[in-house]
Amino acid sequence: MSMFEDIPVGIGIIYEGERIRGRDMQVELGGPREDYKFELVQSLGLDEIDDGKVEVIGRDIPELTEGTNTPFGMVIYVAGKEIEKDLEGVIERRIHEYVNFVEGFMHLNQRYDIQLRLSKKSYDRGFNSFKMVGEILTRLYKSEMPFIEKIQFVFMTDPDTVKDWYAKAMEIYEARDARARGMSDDEVDVFYGCSLCQSFAPTHLCVITPQRYANCGAISWFDGRATAKIDPKGPVFEVMKGELIDPVKGEYEGVNKVIREKSLGEIERVQLYTAFDYPHTSCGCFEGCAFYIPELDGFGVVHRNFKGETVNGLNFVTISDLTAGGRQVDGFHGLSIEYMRSPKFLQADGGWDRVVWMPLEIKERIKDFMPPEIVDKIATENDVSSLDELRTWLQEKVHPIIERLAKAPVKAAEEPEEISVPSLEMPAGAIPIQGIPAGMGFKIILKNAKIRAEKMIIRAERK
Repeated sequence: MSMFEDIPVGIGIIYEGERIRGRDMQVELGGPREDYKFELVQSLGLDEIDDGKVEVIGRDIPELTEGTNTPFGMVIYVAGKEIEKDLEGVIERRIHEYVNFVEGFMHLNQRYDIQLRLSKKSYDRGFNSFKMVGEILTRLYKSEMPFIEKIQFVFMTDPDTVKDWYAKAMEIYEARDARARGMSDDEVDVFYGCSLCQSFAPTHLCVITPQRYANCGAISWFDGRATAKIDPKGPVFEVMKGELIDPVKGEYEGVNKVIREKSLGEIERVQLYTAFDYPHTSCGCFEGCAFYIPELDGFGVVHRNFKGETVNGLNFVTISDLTAGGRQVDGFHGLSIEYMRSPKFLQADGGWDRVVWMPLEIKERIKDFMPPEIVDKIATENDVSSLDELRTWLQEKVHPIIERLAKAPVKAAEEPEEISVPSLEMPAGAIPIQGIPAGMGFKIILKNAKIRAEKMIIRAERK
């Protein structure tokens, strides 16, 4: 007899990777249209938890208007003799996996970027309350993580409550992240791999180091160590570094070996600190992305919550589509916000001296970790709105990229074959620099991306 026999929808790993489109959804919880959303796990004493209790603050699922989105927060309290504070982030990241076990219930991203969608089909079949969500998660957590002895849930859709708790959650996330700062990748022999998102991106594997958080921003090196210890056969596991191949780009023999195994040979090499050659792959849960701007030989950075267009006319969704799926695409680098606080950030590509544009929200969050002399030289959406304006800004601020451009030899770009991506054209007014016609450098990147994708499809068909 299945432990989910009383649940009106299927529960199991076969539903991982299921996508629910807007036209098919009953309701969206959190998501890009909402400023306040989060999921949080907190550990308490055994006598402080009412095991199995599910509390709903705000409207339950049937009271939410069909086809709409709502602010959303989820707090899970756990207790057990073996549970320590270090395990909170570990338990929290499993929400992504377990929610996706539910037929017609999609979970994307993590922490303060969550997006959940319930399908109309599952809702009509009777999956229609947060109490049912809590019951399913209770059974999954206790069966998969037996060290959890008691568990209690609070689901929030009341906007004011979600907003208040969001502020608390952000403080807790920051305290966790701060713990790993100061450690160096050179100080450890073991990294950690995370395959939680392979249901969405089969060739992707996050390599977690002391100085490179998981792309989702939810798993630090300490979290990886704790997870691998309590669940050695789980989705987070040890990766022996092996011989150091390139200290600047961050390439290790042991990491490459594991990457080849976990991607079934599709990805052969990974370099952790560069956006070129063999960049770290991305699933779709990354917090942000660095993207190369050929016309300026610099990088822009954009995060998931940025709703406008970047300086080269692309929005986050377009950049995400180019980067995600476990591919290696020159010039695109999925990342976590915490990684941007690391001294290893784009180390092989010039680091902060190569960054020319980023949203103000990110800049404010991480400016204390940026070199002081560069902070005011990086433009935001409030400063410029085109590549032409950006170039003028960089010259006026004497950004290091100007000196780099002056020293670089001028080369004419070869006209690439036509690519059918009209929505990805560079905006009018892009500036020719270093002999590259306006928008042409970006077309070259797209051509390379297309060639790489076609090769991956051919290899998959041969198998």
